[in-house]
Amino acid sequence: MKLSRRQALSRTLALPLAGFLNQVAQADESLAGKACRSVHLAFTAPEGELFYNEVVVEQSAPGTYFCSTGFRQGYFGIQELWNGKKLVIFSVWDPGAQDNPNAVPAEKRVKLLSKGEKVRVGRFGGEGTGGQSFLDTQWKNGETLRFLVSAKRLGEDRIAYTGWYAAPGLDGWQLIASFSTLSAKGLLSGFYSFVEDFKRDGQSAQKARKARYGNAWVKNLEGSWRPVKNARFTADGNPSMAIDAGFDKDRWFLATGGKTENKTTKLRQEMPDSTPVGKPPEDLPKDPFALDKNG
Repeated sequence: MKLSRRQALSRTLALPLAGFLNQVAQADESLAGKACRSVHLAFTAPEGELFYNEVVVEQSAPGTYFCSTGFRQGYFGIQELWNGKKLVIFSVWDPGAQDNPNAVPAEKRVKLLSKGEKVRVGRFGGEGTGGQSFLDTQWKNGETLRFLVSAKRLGEDRIAYTGWYAAPGLDGWQLIASFSTLSAKGLLSGFYSFVEDFKRDGQSAQKARKARYGNAWVKNLEGSWRPVKNARFTADGNPSMAIDAGFDKDRWFLATGGKTENKTTKLRQEMPDSTPVGKPPEDLPKDPFALDKNG
């Protein structure tokens, strides 16, 4: 799938977050009337080794991806396919901006370290290249879906990124996959969430999507949990203004498509979380780095 948000990400991994946000905002008139505009939350948070976030989907439609825990080297979230089938997807990029997965030398490719039961894995291209994992799961609107990404350096040139998923009806945290990728830079940084319409058939733009994100935490490099208390509203180059975002009670929301109106927050505005600081989640996997596959 050629997905605009992820295409932009794969080509700007080396940029500071501010540079990335400026690039994805460039106009793309080819998307006008074809798709809902992709809308994003860019979070302010320190570099860390763990990133936790939650999403509650309020409105979905076939051909939608809800990213919960995006980071500089990959993205993690849920998807509704054209036929209504639902998935969890966790992806990590190879270094570079190529789109042909077969053209990447073996020593530069993402490596699979471990995966959860019933999880499918493979290589992807067309939006950068890398390793991707899928878990079929019938998530539902209104449920609180929980995501955790961990990062651990493996020697001087590789970092292992591991994705965990928890939801009502599942038996605790589910290991999705652990991938290593070449990186001489820091661990987890450049945090974001987004909502994207990848069906793009003209009709998909007429259907609204909305999700709420929050209770986000980063465990910094010193081992202390820090709450994520600020987000910036951004969007891709689609000129549609059927978009909105804001902070409502205890979560940020993103909305796009259909009859959505931009009446809460203007693009590029900051949205602080003014609620009292709570506590980080206490029921995380025993080994979030997936060294023990049983969690």
